[in-house]
Amino acid sequence: MSGFKAKPLVFSAASLAIAFILSYVKLYHFPWGGSVTLCSMLFVSLIGWFYGPSVGLYSALIYGILQFFQGGSYVLTPMQVCLDYFAAFSALGVSGFFKDKKNGLLIGYIVGILLRGALNALGGYLYWMEYMPEEFPKALTAIYPIVYNYAYILIEGIITVAVISLTPVKKALNYVKSLSLTGQA
Repeated sequence: MSGFKAKPLVFSAASLAIAFILSYVKLYHFPWGGSVTLCSMLFVSLIGWFYGPSVGLYSALIYGILQFFQGGSYVLTPMQVCLDYFAAFSALGVSGFFKDKKNGLLIGYIVGILLRGALNALGGYLYWMEYMPEEFPKALTAIYPIVYNYAYILIEGIITVAVISLTPVKKALNYVKSLSLTGQA
């Protein structure tokens, strides 16, 4: 696979390391799993934006495996693990499909987190409904997994979009992207 030369491997590993470290910087941790971190999903999405979908999806899958080992105490079934960790975090790699588009990082990041939320919500429907809090209104049971999962994903998403929309951050990210591709800015 041509995408896994030395430079993409190094940049991807560094980005995954930063994402993993930032996943420990929890701004808020929800009681039944999920947390708002300090832009950790951004660093996973950067890989796809740098190198395209195949490197992005593969790297995001590796991040999902790391997340499983970080917080994998929530294992109900092997399929639940695949959905909640491997598939959901792999969704962040779809940023690679927007690699060469105008505002590609922003669009790819938003699509990735929305897809991640959808996969986590599906996991909620399939595996976690019996753990819904008693105080949650019964009339809204059908939307509980959507509300719960998007609550933490969208909060972090809004913070991240605000950060990457800042002109100095945009310039810095474009500079790093040019370094990751050519070695020159």
